Amino acid sequence: MTKNSSTVAVIDYGMGNLHSIAKALQLVATNVDVQIVADAEAILRADRVVLPGVGAIGDCMQALNDLGLANVIRQVAQTKPLLGICLGMQALLTDSEENGTTQGLGIVPGHVLRFPEGLTDDQGNLLKIPHMGWNQVHVNDHPIWHNIAQDSRFYFVHSYYAAPDNSAVIAATADYPKPFACALALDNVFAVQFHPEKSQAVGLQLLSNFLQWQGHV
Repeated sequence: MTKNSSTVAVIDYGMGNLHSIAKALQLVATNVDVQIVADAEAILRADRVVLPGVGAIGDCMQALNDLGLANVIRQVAQTKPLLGICLGMQALLTDSEENGTTQGLGIVPGHVLRFPEGLTDDQGNLLKIPHMGWNQVHVNDHPIWHNIAQDSRFYFVHSYYAAPDNSAVIAATADYPKPFACALALDNVFAVQFHPEKSQAVGLQLLSNFLQWQGHV
């Protein structure tokens, strides 16, 4: 690697589109060494860390705890840029309604709630759960949104959404049909409910911005 290169650890705990995310990261920055790892020391050595995830929060937290990675992620959040994606975002909160009540990492105070049944759009059409497909994202000021237009469309697949205790950490919202938090920002942590690796050009721009972001100084 060159002197100006950096390392990104994509945490492998058995749940997530690891290779899709790694490929997208490598595509946007040739001087970045992207490592898919489950080793605590490798995660702590990396300059930046990505916590991906698909599936159920109960399985996610069990895997993170069984692998001894829950406390590693908490440590990462205090020391370097951390990007949570989809289930990886939900795991950052205090707890989730999914699988009964599942305790999360508690890095971002708040709860993960299920979309209620019977939601309808402005025309009265029933909205499906999970919320799946492209949706506009209404962004607040943050370096991760550099060169991403307001109301750009990102790709979502989820039945649960984040409800942080402090609205100041909400970095973006989407409507389904009411606004919900689809991105969170707190110090070194940035997290998104959508899948940037599936969101074409705007998703790649977000990943590129993350690789340049220095986190909380």
